[in-house]
Amino acid sequence: MLYYLSQWLQRFDIPGVRVFSYISFRALTVIILSLLISAIFGKYFINLLKRKQILETQRNAEVDPFGVTKTGVPSMGGIIIIVAILIPCLLLGKLHNIYMILMLVTTIWLGTLGFLDDYIKIFKKDKDGLHGKFKIIGQVGLGLIVGLTLYLSPDMRIRENVKVKRTAEDIEVVHALQDIKSTKTTIPFLKNNNLDYADIVSFFGKHSQKAGWILFVLVTILVVTAVSNGANLNDGMDGMAAGN
Repeated sequence: MLYYLSQWLQRFDIPGVRVFSYISFRALTVIILSLLISAIFGKYFINLLKRKQILETQRNAEVDPFGVTKTGVPSMGGIIIIVAILIPCLLLGKLHNIYMILMLVTTIWLGTLGFLDDYIKIFKKDKDGLHGKFKIIGQVGLGLIVGLTLYLSPDMRIRENVKVKRTAEDIEVVHALQDIKSTKTTIPFLKNNNLDYADIVSFFGKHSQKAGWILFVLVTILVVTAVSNGANLNDGMDGMAAGN
């Protein structure tokens, strides 16, 4: 919101408003604002949960030895995470950006799953919470939406160096950045780190590009499901995922 407001205020040559156009400034501000929200709001929210007795119930030590340590730990702490993500991003993000939209949808989607899980545990007195199959359906469904959006959206492009030949006799190689639709993805911390899914399924021949996108969507589903389950399992150990 502040980004769009700054774009409008720039018409009047107001000093300082142009700073909101720089992604580096907005990214740093989002980090600081998120930290402040989680530190300040989180403290009062946890105390509120304790007063309302929204706490983890007693577990059987023989059945769930790790769950015993969660007894008395406030539940629904994930609300702190959601608020600390949504408010700064809504204030400072480009809300028309497809990546921002996907991030907001993912946060709300998985946050809703987590809320339902905790609600069933606390208020319905069912220590198992939301049934595992519904969690998996929700995670796979989100992964499918994210994967298909990355595939279908014309705004989902990567930036590559493109070699240009000037003439047949005198070849001049020009490195220019160009946004293209591709099945490539980036592997961090590695040199020449673009992995092309189409290369993995090159045995499909002329259909390798389409097969690459299918593989890309499947990997996206796997990543979304694995990461969300990883956070869920971490929280299941001690109930402290919101503070990790």
